Amino acid sequence: MADTTQSGPSGLRGIPTWLKTPWTVSVAILLAVAILDPGNFVWTITFAAGALAYTSQYILFAVLLLAYLKATGAEVMVAQAFVGRETRMIFLAALFGGLAPFCSCEVIPFIAGLLALGAPLSAVMAFWLSSPLIDPPTLLITAAALGWPFAIGKAVAAVSLGLFGGFMIRGLMRYGAFANPLRERSGGGCGCGPKLDGTPVWKFWQEPARRVHFRAEFISNALFLLKWLALAYVLEAILVHYIPADLIANLVGGEGIVPIATAALVGMPAYLNSYVAPPLLAGLLEQGMSNGAAMAFMIAGAVSSVPAMAAVWSLVKPRVFAAYLGLGVTGAIMAGMVFQMV
Repeated sequence: MADTTQSGPSGLRGIPTWLKTPWTVSVAILLAVAILDPGNFVWTITFAAGALAYTSQYILFAVLLLAYLKATGAEVMVAQAFVGRETRMIFLAALFGGLAPFCSCEVIPFIAGLLALGAPLSAVMAFWLSSPLIDPPTLLITAAALGWPFAIGKAVAAVSLGLFGGFMIRGLMRYGAFANPLRERSGGGCGCGPKLDGTPVWKFWQEPARRVHFRAEFISNALFLLKWLALAYVLEAILVHYIPADLIANLVGGEGIVPIATAALVGMPAYLNSYVAPPLLAGLLEQGMSNGAAMAFMIAGAVSSVPAMAAVWSLVKPRVFAAYLGLGVTGAIMAGMVFQMV
């Protein structure tokens, strides 16, 4: 699921919008380096620019694919995952969660409509858990920063986490848990959600309105990915240069469950979106972070990102929200342990 929300936390509403952008943060970091450590300024710029240039080929393909999916209306196919037997719904929801071209704003009315129509909470939870973890742009950016084994591992972990959460919720509901999971007033959202019916128009270029939509989505997503990845690579350069390697190795290096669990628990409150995390993890891996800990950090951070949590919190009662977070961190630790062994 592509996260294209750009609003800041409510506590920052009094700050001018331009001060809250990733571009401003990137420039501020570079200015700080230029003032406090001028000898490292050129290296930082070169490192970040080189990494961004290498990733640009993946960004181009990702935004073209995402714009195509949005222009064709392919998101209506996701609604088909929530029809039929519950077991089938859980499997399809976990699979489509990583493929749906929804931003976090669109997920809220989409899920609200499904729950109102009687979709089981187990399938919805499978979708919720898998959707923040992977989407076409995230897959390509992860491959560019960490390699295809990490990207494929994260995709498998996303679907597996969705299945784990969906079937856990299904089992608990059989014993009476999570009755009436929705908040009393679960409507709302931004009103920009996708339609739940219709047919994709694969040859979108034959319709002028869809061509306009394609251009708008391409520009919007390209700028979104560019600004966040620019910040990510600046932060990676800072991390590699200034954070002692032995500190990272002591915290989240080595074998066993402790470094993996530590990475997951640190990743939960980190609130890094799936576009920023891979470049930062590349730097942490160079400093001694274990592969399993990196995977756990990446998954836990995506599940607990502000847009992902907001989508869940806005629709369901606190106990369902707590289950979402609990399943997320547990699944992150399990995924890290499996990836470490593989």
